[in-house]
Amino acid sequence: MNDDKKVILVVDDTAENIDVLRGILSSTFKIKAALNGEKALQIAFKNPPDLMLLDVMMPEMDGYEVCRLLKSDDVTKNIPIIFVTGKTEPDEIAKGLELGAVDFLSKPIDPNLLLEKVKKYL
Repeated sequence: MNDDKKVILVVDDTAENIDVLRGILSSTFKIKAALNGEKALQIAFKNPPDLMLLDVMMPEMDGYEVCRLLKSDDVTKNIPIIFVTGKTEPDEIAKGLELGAVDFLSKPIDPNLLLEKVKKYL
C-alpha cells in the first residue's frame, strides 16, 4: 500500500457522480468525497487535499461559494480547484476562473481528459 498517493477531494451533491470520478481516479490517487459544500470545507480546512474536483450546482452552498471561501483562507488558498459541471457557458467558466479555479471539466466526464488535467495541476 502506497501512502504517498496525492489526495483528491471530490465534491458533488450526487453520489453517482462521485462514484464515477472515484472509479476513474482511485487506482492512482487517494479519494476523499463530500456531498455538499459545508462538508467539503470541513474536510479541506482539517486536512487540505492536494487537489479538488468541485461541482458548481449544489443545494445550500454552490461550488462558487466553496471556491471563494477556500481561496480567501491561508490554509486552503493554494489548493488547485477544477470545477466539474454541466455549466459550459463562457460567463460561468469566467466566473469560476475569477474566483480562483484552475480549470473546468464538463459533464459527462471524459476519463482521459480528467486524468490529464488532474496530473497537470498536481
